[in-house]
Amino acid sequence: MEGISSLDKKVKEGFIGQRMIVLPPNLKGAASKNVLTRGIYLTAIGFYPHATFHDRERKKGSQQYILLYCVEGRGFVNIDHKVHELAPNSFIIIPKSTPHHYYSLHTDPWSIYWAHFTGELADAIFSRYSNSKEASVMSIPYVENHVNLFNQVISLLENSFGDKEIEIANFNFLHFLTSLVYHKEVNPSAYATDPVNDSIQYMKKHLSRSFSIKELASEQNLSVSYYSELFKKKLGYSPIQYFIQLKIQKSCQFIYFTDKSIKQISTELGFEDPFYFSRMFKKIMGLSPVKYRNLHKK
Repeated sequence: MEGISSLDKKVKEGFIGQRMIVLPPNLKGAASKNVLTRGIYLTAIGFYPHATFHDRERKKGSQQYILLYCVEGRGFVNIDHKVHELAPNSFIIIPKSTPHHYYSLHTDPWSIYWAHFTGELADAIFSRYSNSKEASVMSIPYVENHVNLFNQVISLLENSFGDKEIEIANFNFLHFLTSLVYHKEVNPSAYATDPVNDSIQYMKKHLSRSFSIKELASEQNLSVSYYSELFKKKLGYSPIQYFIQLKIQKSCQFIYFTDKSIKQISTELGFEDPFYFSRMFKKIMGLSPVKYRNLHKK
């Protein structure tokens, strides 16, 4: 690991092209009381491009959680005497009230998006990010929309501290934050490496067909018992139950957006018996296909 020697220049803030917003105490207080924002709200946010000699240490930690999202270069984050390397397309969330020290690698300075946040839901969001309640570096695929969303938050706050602008900024930040924390769930196809995910994708491509559990297991080169065990353990449903749910979800789209008859829809989704389709639809959706159509057509 390459660090910064005592002779090197250390910089907390002040980088060419940087953007930084620190919300004043009265606005933070208002956000904490606003029913729309008190779940998650920002206290500070910014972007430091090519942050040479960036170095920040808080021996007593911060009262808020701190998000560091690296898009270029490298740096290190020391938390509880554990050193984490932050590389492009990775992020870390520093727990609140935790001593820490982070710095950019001076031979390859990082460009980071950062934010301080808190709120009634902050602890719960952090627990979704880390089951162990300890910080760790997460690598994610680069998505331009994520960066655009973050920049929109900064732009909103640069232009106005009005009530609605602050609400929108916090809504967008929550969207950005959860897109990182739930990146595997938001982009399942990018992480679909196990048989259950592969089988789900196979089901979605063949909703018009009918499969036995033996056929689905064989498609994944697994025994019926092992395939069923994996599926039930991950999703809580048997493969056939899940396949039927996918079909019913698709049938809702047909009922809502087309004028196809219930019999046509059931046939198109691989149900040989339209009465069986109707029973499954009512079991899952709570009302018959006809009532569902009448309700939404109104």
